[in-house]
This record gives sequence, structure tokens and C-alpha cells, in this order.
Amino acid sequence: MTKLSVVIVNYNVKHFIEQCLFSVLKAAENIACEIFVVDNNSVDGSVTIIKDKFPQVNLIVNKVNTGFSVANNQAIRLAKGEYVLLLNPDTVVQEDTFTKVITFMDTHADAGGLGVKMLDGQGNFAPESKRGLPTPFVAFYKMVGLSRFFPKSAKFGKYHLSYLPQDQINEVDVLSGAFMLMRKSVLDKIGLLDETFFMYGEDIDLSYRIQKAGYKNYYFPETQIIHYKGESTKRSSLNYVIIFYKAMAIFSRKHFSGSNAFWFNALIHFAIFLKAGIAILTRFFKAFTVPILDFLVITLGLFIIKDIYQQRTGFSEDIYSQKLISVAFPLYAIVWIVMVYFNGGYYKPIKLLKISRGILFGTVFILMGYSLLPEYLRFSRALILLGTSWALVSFIVTRFLFHLLNIKSYSLFSAKTKRIAIIGEEQEFNRVSALLKETQANPSFVGFVSAENNGVHNPNYIGKIIQIDEVIKVHQINEIIFCAKDISTQFIINNMLTLVSSGVDFKIAPPESLSIIGSNNIDTAGDLYMIDVNSISKSSNKRNKRLLDIGVSTLVLIFSPILFFIQEKKQNYFLNCLNVLFGFYSWVGYGKLNDKSLPQIKRSILSPSMLISADIVDSDKVKLANLRYAKDYKVEKDILLIWKCRKKLGA
Repeated sequence: MTKLSVVIVNYNVKHFIEQCLFSVLKAAENIACEIFVVDNNSVDGSVTIIKDKFPQVNLIVNKVNTGFSVANNQAIRLAKGEYVLLLNPDTVVQEDTFTKVITFMDTHADAGGLGVKMLDGQGNFAPESKRGLPTPFVAFYKMVGLSRFFPKSAKFGKYHLSYLPQDQINEVDVLSGAFMLMRKSVLDKIGLLDETFFMYGEDIDLSYRIQKAGYKNYYFPETQIIHYKGESTKRSSLNYVIIFYKAMAIFSRKHFSGSNAFWFNALIHFAIFLKAGIAILTRFFKAFTVPILDFLVITLGLFIIKDIYQQRTGFSEDIYSQKLISVAFPLYAIVWIVMVYFNGGYYKPIKLLKISRGILFGTVFILMGYSLLPEYLRFSRALILLGTSWALVSFIVTRFLFHLLNIKSYSLFSAKTKRIAIIGEEQEFNRVSALLKETQANPSFVGFVSAENNGVHNPNYIGKIIQIDEVIKVHQINEIIFCAKDISTQFIINNMLTLVSSGVDFKIAPPESLSIIGSNNIDTAGDLYMIDVNSISKSSNKRNKRLLDIGVSTLVLIFSPILFFIQEKKQNYFLNCLNVLFGFYSWVGYGKLNDKSLPQIKRSILSPSMLISADIVDSDKVKLANLRYAKDYKVEKDILLIWKCRKKLGA
């Protein structure tokens, strides 16, 4: 009999679902467990990764995004487990999580549902681990901030039940949909998720119906999970505000009646307008505050420069038409700002070279327009050139002020240098450090911290895990990467909790993955180091590669009287030429190693690993060579490799 059915709904988070499934499979090793993944029409390659790396998973592929409730129900209807677990794809569970929660449910017949203690990617407690029912007053206290100011109050702290201890089992009203364990028999009795909810609110509704059926919901902190939170949706976005509060309105209409329903709906609609207004204003100020400031500074400066220029040139009266310059000066400022924008001068981090280039292009544009104006509208090229200098100076000075004031994203110098410690075994350290070099992380220091008592002969070895506090201080480490292949999730979480006050960032490297995942806060929602290996799968590169194969095959056949006799292995020479010519093979590819983490291409005769010295070839080196080939593919590299391996065309 199946004990547990795990249901995960995935939408465009392939790196997170990979890590999640790896942890789920480890947690399910000693349990009769089935795993369902429902993919809601992802376009990021999630389905391919799940099929290739996790064939034991029951995969349901939707052709449209059906929403959270519908997708979960698809799997629940097929589930055979005594318990059903709804799990988010951006979670990592401990090895003992399933065993502990099932044991608790088995010994508490009154439990209809259960949630666990959740930590964010930095090891901080996630308050949504335990929640109260959002009645009108509870929602009001949260909206006006009383729950934040008085978290220990049983009256004001009901939304997140913040007055209850984080490490104590308690009965709660609402379970989080990120980890929601329920008895299948209870679901059969109360019904599945309400499909009126597209996203958000369905966990509140289901939790409330469990209670109404006479069962209890429990908060169970004796096991912990990581929940990266919000990778699919940004909580500060206008879209999130509208969807979330509409879900609350659906819940209100369904479960509240009379004055409660009226006040709750009034509060929700007020919240929608308030939060939406704040979101719009916040977005507006973020986008336009600096350009508006630039416009005012440049325009004001132009008028001051005009007055100074008049005095210095000896003109006592105002020779410039006030009406004309009142139009021209603002237009000049707008042109410079627009050109700076299109040259990347407003992108983060700020680059003074891009700003200077934008000002230069803006000046050229202004002078070209100026030369086309009728004579009576031209008043001074000198003011344009002086204005150019002022625009450049004003941009540089304001950016230096922003930098000195430590305004976020306006640092003029390089970001904090990454000094990384990788915790694991030596083989995984070598793989992960090689992966880091292929990403944009560009760390200045990468050290090896052994999870065991080995690694002392590695030149990058800096200590054992029991010395991690000293390692952080001595080597000024600001980021730690855990190798999930070598160490348990429980070990990772325990160390995150121990080091949470040290100020370092945390990431996890799943085994045999091209990504390293972490999360600094709810807004960054999952920092990610990854390698873009899709260069080889671009349509233009595929086309060029095919043309090259046809051309090379034709030439090889033409010159076969010469080439045939220099081959190290002659038996497959002509067969290889024909296979490539007719599109069954390609001349260059990944070779014999079938690496499913890379874009799939045709089987090949030659591979980059053939250039590696025979005495140092191993699987890791072959994988790295294949990875670089996929990431940095160019036709010229194929041509060069074919020339270097011209004696191996019959291999």
C-alpha cells in the first residue's frame, strides 16, 4: 500500500524543481511513496529535465497554465497514498522530513493536515509556516501594521500566529500550500482544492474546510525545509497584489456571511486599491525619479550657463529669445537623457563610459537637428557645447553623490568581491568550482572545506567543516556553497541556522546539475548561478552546423584518395562520410558520453574531448569539454577541431 503521494506543480522553475526532486527522492527512500509533477506549460525546459533525470516521477504535462488548484487536483485524483503532500517546487526537504510527519499523523488521529517549519534561503524563519484564519479584524491588524508592531500579542499577532513559539508543536488554522500534508480520507470527505482559486488562497480555503469537518491542522517544527519563496511571482508586483486580494475576496464570499462578509469585502477592495496604488507609485518612482532629477539639474544648469555666457561675452541685454530657449533647453535635456538611456547609462550597475557615450550621441543629434533649423530659430552653438559639458558633469556628480550616499544599485565601483567556500568532498568541489568558472560569478577566491577529515592534499583546501567559523573569519568568506551530493539536507539546514548571523550567503549545488541555487531575501527570490548552454541549440547555429557537415562530407569524399591513407582507423571512413552527409550523424558533437543535462544534438564522429591528452582523460574532463562546446559553440571551432582530428575521421 502506498503511504505517501507527493504532488508538485511546476511552472518555469527548472533549476528549483531539479533540486526539489533530488531532496524528495532522498526523503522517500524508506517510504512507500509516489511522486507526481504537474507541469503547467513551462517553456524553460523543465519537462525535458524531469523526463531525463527523474524517470521514476509521474509527470503530467499540461498544454496551458491551468493554475495551482486545477493542477494539484489532476494529480490528487490519481494518488493512491494514505497521505497527500502538496509541495512547492522551490523547496528542499530534509532526509527525515517524510518519516517524521507521517509518524506524527499516524499517532494523531485528529490531525487532518500538517505544515512544517520553513526557512528561507538564508536560514531565517519563514513566518507563513503558521497562520491564523484571515478574519476581517485579523486582516485589518496585518494591513495597518499592528501585527508587525505587536508580534507577541494574541490579539494583533493572529495573522502569522507570531505569539506562538517557532519550535513548539501547535494547532493552527491555516497551512501553507508550500508544504501541506493531508489525509487522503479527509480530502475524499471535504473535496479537493477549489478550482475557483487560480493562485493563492486555495490553501486557506482547504485548511478552513479541514477544520469545519472536525479535524485539526498542526504546525510541526520537528523537521524543517527550505522554501526559497516567490521565484514564480514577485510579491511586490501589481499582478501579485491583484491576484492575492481577489483570492481573499473569493474566500470571503464563500465562507463569511452577513456583516462579516460585507466588512471583509469592503476591507479587501480597499486593500486592492491601496496596495495597487502603492505598487504603481513605487514602480513609477523607481523608474522615473532619477531621470526627472537629471532633467531638472540639466535644464536649470543650461539657464545659468546662458546668463554667465552672456555676461562673459559682453552682452548687457538678453539677446536670446526667452520663448525660444524655454523650449530648446528642456528639449536638449530630454535628448541627452534619452540617449543616455539607450546607451545603457541608466542600467545597473552604473557605467560612466555609457553615460559619456550617451551624452556624446545626444550632442551629435542636437547639432544635426540644429543645422536643419531655419536661421531665425538658431541662437547659439556655443550654448549647445557648453550644455554638453554641463550635462556630462551633472551626470557624473549626481552618480558620485548616489555612490557616497550608498544608494542601492548606484555603486560606481565593482560589486563586493565574492570569496566562496565550497563544502563537500574533493570530487564535487572540483566539479562545482569548474562550474563557477563557466558562469558569470567570477569569484576572487574559492576554497575547499571538507565535510569529512580529508582534502588536506588539495591545493585549495582551507579547513574542515568543524572549523567553519574560523574559515569565514580568516579567509573573509562571504558565500558558502553546499554540495548536496556529499552532505545531507539536514546537515545543510543545521549549518545555515548556526551561521545565519555570520552575514554570509548560502547556496546549494545539486549533483550533476549546471546550476547552483540560493536566495538572499524574498525580493531576490532565488539567486542563481547557471551556465547558458543553449548556444548550440540556436536555430542559426543548427543551420550553420548542418551546412558545415554537408560541405565537409563533400570535400572529404572528393579528397578521399589522400585522406583515406592517413586515417588511424580506416574501416568506418566512407560510412562516416555518408552518415554525416545524409544527416544521421554530425562531424563534431559530444562524443560517446551521453550528457542529458546539455541540449541534445546528433551523434558525432569527433568530439572536443579528443583534444585532451590521453593520460588525463576522465569523465569530469569530458563533461567540462562538452559543456564548453555547447556554451560557446561557433562554426569556426568545428572547422578547427576537424582539421586537428583529420586523422580520426574513420573513428
